[in-house]
Amino acid sequence: MPVLHNRISNDALKAKMLAESEPRTTISFYKYFHIADPKATRDALYQLFTALNVFGRVYLAHEGINAQISVPASNVETFRAQLYAFDPALEGLRLNIALDDDGKSFWVLRMKVRDRIVADGIDDPHFDASNVGEYLQAAEVNAMLDDPDALFIDMLKWSTKTGHRVRVFPVSIFRFVWG
Repeated sequence: MPVLHNRISNDALKAKMLAESEPRTTISFYKYFHIADPKATRDALYQLFTALNVFGRVYLAHEGINAQISVPASNVETFRAQLYAFDPALEGLRLNIALDDDGKSFWVLRMKVRDRIVADGIDDPHFDASNVGEYLQAAEVNAMLDDPDALFIDMLKWSTKTGHRVRVFPVSIFRFVWG
């Protein structure tokens, strides 16, 4: 039976990672999709990630996956291919690559099953995080902003402080909470 958890001290793991000469790539990704058995998914991904010497933090729940990881540079493409092949919902998933990073962010793989992949405070049992809108390219958004029939509500606090476009309605809120 495979070992599905770390058995080495944090200090030893950190020293080992710092002594590595191969560059590492820090990657983050998340995806809301239904995971029927998060524990079994966690165990399978733990084996896959461990085989590729992946370090980092991964949360899994029935609602999906959220990960911040570090992958040896020589394993990045293999990691991508295996992640995409793991579940059809992950195929083509955007992997965010850290631009200004030495890759020494993590020294152990911690993979946990949680109730939620993000601590968002949403307690509505009918809320379905996988029910998402249509992704728009920047050019499409700009065209819609020029359309007099389009209505935009800006939910980003920082952008309402820096200014907003005509027909983009800023929401004056201190904190936004569902419920």
